[in-house]
Amino acid sequence: MLNDRKDPIIAIATAPGRGAVGIVRLSGPDLKAFMNAFLGVQLPARVATLLPFNAANGDPIDQGLAIYFPAPHSYTGEDVLELQAHGGPVVLQLLQQRCLELAASVTSEGQHVLPQLRLARPGEFTERAFLNDKLDLVQAEAVSDLINATTEMAARSASRSIEGVFSRGIQTLLEALIALRMLVEATLDFPEEDIDFLQRDDAAGQTARILSELENLLKNAKQGALLREGMVVVIAGQPNAGKSSLLNAISGVDVAIVTPVAGTTRDKVTQTIQINGVPIHVIDTAGLRETQDEVERIGVDRAWQEIARADAVIFLHDASRTADAAYAALEKELHQQIAKLVGTQVTMLEVYNKCDLTDIHDLALPLSGAEISISAKTGAGLDTLRQKLLQIAGWQAVPDGVFMARERHVQALRQTKEHVVQAQALLNSEIKELELIAEELRLAQQALGEITGAFSADDLLGVIFSQFCIGK
Repeated sequence: MLNDRKDPIIAIATAPGRGAVGIVRLSGPDLKAFMNAFLGVQLPARVATLLPFNAANGDPIDQGLAIYFPAPHSYTGEDVLELQAHGGPVVLQLLQQRCLELAASVTSEGQHVLPQLRLARPGEFTERAFLNDKLDLVQAEAVSDLINATTEMAARSASRSIEGVFSRGIQTLLEALIALRMLVEATLDFPEEDIDFLQRDDAAGQTARILSELENLLKNAKQGALLREGMVVVIAGQPNAGKSSLLNAISGVDVAIVTPVAGTTRDKVTQTIQINGVPIHVIDTAGLRETQDEVERIGVDRAWQEIARADAVIFLHDASRTADAAYAALEKELHQQIAKLVGTQVTMLEVYNKCDLTDIHDLALPLSGAEISISAKTGAGLDTLRQKLLQIAGWQAVPDGVFMARERHVQALRQTKEHVVQAQALLNSEIKELELIAEELRLAQQALGEITGAFSADDLLGVIFSQFCIGK
């Protein structure tokens, strides 16, 4: 993937569809010859110039703005040319095709007039920015996260990552780890010296400070990952408990059909909501029961599949039917099945719906001691439910310092912490195995460097950038 990064590339950089303005973007080691051939002029740097964009026979394709960003002062670090035309899909396709044709033209001797131009892969412009040290890997990923942000807070957090807030935290830790590694290596290299370098420079204190900074960074990274990934919440329960009504109530949109007929929901219905800027992916499922209806049975099977994959489960009870012995017996059975399926790592939240139909305080509710009573019809108790979901997700109200992060960042920070904890234990032991301490610190540095791309395999880069949109 990285062998052809010197080829000039081109892509339509704006989203598919019609718009007032569309952009065709080119990037390459040297675009001056192409500019002269296509536009007939050498553009001044970073100045929008109004020009005609002509076809091969001289007929106009469009008239628009051309902006030239000479290397290295561009997004990719290479020469970048942006052609801004009217945003019709056909216009942009014609403009892109004309550029490709021009670069493919040859002389009578069969020699190419210009360097070959090819279509960019998804994310290749940002990939080149990373490879040319314009962005580190965290910042490059944050570009994609900003484009795909589903909440205002997620967008702001991605912007902080692009600005380098997360990267600076990583760099500070890397510098501290390198300093500690040098101290251990010096002790290894000069064993005959009477000076105890580790004690003189307070290696134990340095390690404790690194762990403290790691913990703070990990805490913020978890919040950033939550803003990006959100949490998947499945609403489960018997038919007619009000699952679809609850989904409609907390989303504010009638996305699920609600009727008094049991078994109305035959397949999952998903809606993403925002709670304090955190995306929560709520899934309404078919009512859990034995059924002879083939279609409903498939829906129930899919409900169990979604429960198994959930980050949290709302087990919704019908408060108006708790006195029914048969209903209560099935509730207990379903509770045991769900608990067994999700295990202890997934929270099951007991929620009693239809509290407007009965005095819920007179009912014997306890299944887990963590019940919430609501009315999907009147909205009572929904704010309490929303705050409980935030608590389950692990969200903490620290929006000013949150940066965008991904699960791979969280895992790398955890791995770094494990190695530093091992190094600390070795440092505090009576017999200090310096070689082992040095190795743990090296592994910690490597794990931390994987976040920003200091240590990254090409296949990892390929996976990351392939998830970008074309033109970015």
